[in-house]
Amino acid sequence: MPKFEVGNKLGGRKPGSLNRSTEQAKLTIARLANRGLDNILEDFDKIRQESPVEAAKLYLRLLEYIVPKKSSMEISGELNHRVHQVTIQINNAGSDKHTNDTDFSEPTR
Repeated sequence: MPKFEVGNKLGGRKPGSLNRSTEQAKLTIARLANRGLDNILEDFDKIRQESPVEAAKLYLRLLEYIVPKKSSMEISGELNHRVHQVTIQINNAGSDKHTNDTDFSEPTR
């Protein structure tokens, strides 16, 4: 029989393997989820008939598991130039004529 040495593991479960109770619990939950998926369309139609608002909320919550959410991005930095001129043109509806351009720029130095 091999002698035990520090760092030498003799037996036991392999890393990542599940014990029997965890494996049975996951299997039971999977079976329950599959049974629920068989009737989900009918259940959703019932909810929609009783409360369209709640059906919309449920639909949006379910979408979170299918469509990835967009994350916000933050851009930081310094601008090394100044805006010298802004031109705004306003076109009246039905008219091809533009109003006079307005210059909001700072006076040049």
